[in-house]
Amino acid sequence: MRALEPIDAYPTHRIAGFPVRAGRSLPFGATRVPGGVNFSVYSNHATSMSLVLYKAGAPEPMAELPFPEAFRIGGVHSMTVFDLDPEDIEYGYRADGPHEPHRGHRFDTSQVLADPYARMSTGIGPYRHRSRVALDDFDWEGDRSPRLPHEDLVIYELHVRGFTMDPSSGVAAPGTYAGLVEKIPYLRRLGVNCVELMPVFEFDETDNIFTGVNYWGYNPLGFFAPKASYAATGRHHMQVDEFKHMVKELHKAGIEVLLDVVFNHTGEGDERGPSITLKGLDNATYYMLTPDGHYYNFSGTGNTLNCNHPVVRGFVLDCLRYWAAEFHIDGFRFDLAAILGRGADGELLHNPPLLESLAYDPVLRDCKLIAEAWDAAGLYQVGSFPDYFRWSEWNGRYRDTLRRFLKGDLGVTGELATRLVGSPDMYSRRGTSATVNFVTSHDGFTLRDLVSYDHKHNEANGEHNRDGDNNDLSWNCGAEGESDDPVVLSTRARQTRNALLLLLASRGIPMLLAGDEAGRTQRGNNNAYCHDSPLTWFDWRLVEDNADLFAFVRRAIAFRRAHPVLRSGSPEQVTWHGVRAWAPDWSTHCRLMAAMFDGGADDCVYVAANSYWEGHTLDLPAPPRGMAWHLFADTAAASPWDAHEPGAEPPLADQSQVEIGPRSVLVLVTHEREEQ
Repeated sequence: MRALEPIDAYPTHRIAGFPVRAGRSLPFGATRVPGGVNFSVYSNHATSMSLVLYKAGAPEPMAELPFPEAFRIGGVHSMTVFDLDPEDIEYGYRADGPHEPHRGHRFDTSQVLADPYARMSTGIGPYRHRSRVALDDFDWEGDRSPRLPHEDLVIYELHVRGFTMDPSSGVAAPGTYAGLVEKIPYLRRLGVNCVELMPVFEFDETDNIFTGVNYWGYNPLGFFAPKASYAATGRHHMQVDEFKHMVKELHKAGIEVLLDVVFNHTGEGDERGPSITLKGLDNATYYMLTPDGHYYNFSGTGNTLNCNHPVVRGFVLDCLRYWAAEFHIDGFRFDLAAILGRGADGELLHNPPLLESLAYDPVLRDCKLIAEAWDAAGLYQVGSFPDYFRWSEWNGRYRDTLRRFLKGDLGVTGELATRLVGSPDMYSRRGTSATVNFVTSHDGFTLRDLVSYDHKHNEANGEHNRDGDNNDLSWNCGAEGESDDPVVLSTRARQTRNALLLLLASRGIPMLLAGDEAGRTQRGNNNAYCHDSPLTWFDWRLVEDNADLFAFVRRAIAFRRAHPVLRSGSPEQVTWHGVRAWAPDWSTHCRLMAAMFDGGADDCVYVAANSYWEGHTLDLPAPPRGMAWHLFADTAAASPWDAHEPGAEPPLADQSQVEIGPRSVLVLVTHEREEQ
């Protein structure tokens, strides 16, 4: 006896030659159902809606199916279409409604719109904004997130394409998720345990009026769709599986995966921009609009998503739940997250519904949430972002303080001490897991450029060097740009190590920019968003050319891992010192700071940082009873003595004093005193 098919597997209507029936309103998007595909799309202001179907790769539609009025419930149009091969179709929507820009409505029936809930986009080729139905048959083989504690993370920020695109990478599929998988052994050797991927949501790579290139991807169009051109299998529409395989392999290696996500704006721009998806479906709902229908621009890119509107809030939650549940993503870094706390007309909300919802969402419970706690309109919430005891923040004050100290600014030493112990002035409620510490990121100079340029050099961006930050707090060490002066090169090498060692000896979550461990340069460009070229790609020859720097960073990461007292702990564990033990100098003119992190006899670390151009003799505090000071790192020393393997640090000959060189950082650790 044959099992009965479900009643909703039978068509009730025929439209444009296809058997159909009223669909299910939820979930939104295109979902495989028995015998067909369920299409559901929201528009509160559309007067009618059509589903436009294409044979894969065909220039013209094969059919257009108007949604009957009976197939609409509230603002949702849904329809199940039978006799479709989901792997051989592309689709979009044609929305009709008022074209009244002054009221916020921009309906245009000449446009076929991408599904904002599409799980896959054509991404590449002439029809790159069409939506596709994704397969859902990936074998995760029991994959589980490493679920590392916040304080144990060492984040490595990278661009999927730029990480392996250079021929020197030696991977089989350069610039792809598969290429990144081939570099997992490198990540393990370096010691990082978390990668933060710059945007991987589908975007238009040609969206740039100056150079014709959008490389970074901070202009999303397909929030549910992994970037097709980042997949070696993208031309075969297998980007979803390739992305999942990458996550699975990183997890096998004990490495978590964070996504840099952009929910503050889209790639549709302002009234001059294209109508690709949200603008044509329901502009007045999705975007923040002025009373006369223009776009608020708190993002600096032309538009701002109306994130705290209930529908848009639901869209964001659906998206992140999807990535967490279907792609096993471990967390998210939110671009210009201060915007997520604004209301419909830009006002700052006391209790932003979206931020609260994300913090308490049951699906996202174990995901890390990291805010870039500022926006392009001047709102700066570092230390005051609504955290609900869940959110961490990119600590811009840490970055700026460390940069100012390293270049020798006066009056910074006291603040550096506060940043070094996890910024308790800002994060006393949440502790050190709230602060993501960094010196460099994709936005700004690389570390090599930070010590090589006093000024930005963005002429190749086509904006006459007007774009990018004008306040990098950098110092070129005596010569602008490339130099063969041995004094300049020595100072730069020391400054580079100073930055990395202080970062990895600071409480909180350290974040490294990919390539800084090997001396990657962008030749002074501090806003390289528009260059998909060797300027922005990781040149893997640098790993060998600068093997001494790589070894230094690897040892510093291993040392951090070996000493929990550097990752978190109580303020009482830290004591402050200066040239004399127990006598810190917090005066404006002082450029020396020393701290002892006392986590017990086998976890006691002394960190001294000197940004003065002359050295000092430092009196050391006595180590715990029965212990002796050993030297882990001295950035004034030549390689390989600039850092020792953790556990094999040599003892100091003099246990009462130590020399710290000019512009250098010193790290000591205690081991059991050897019997004489």
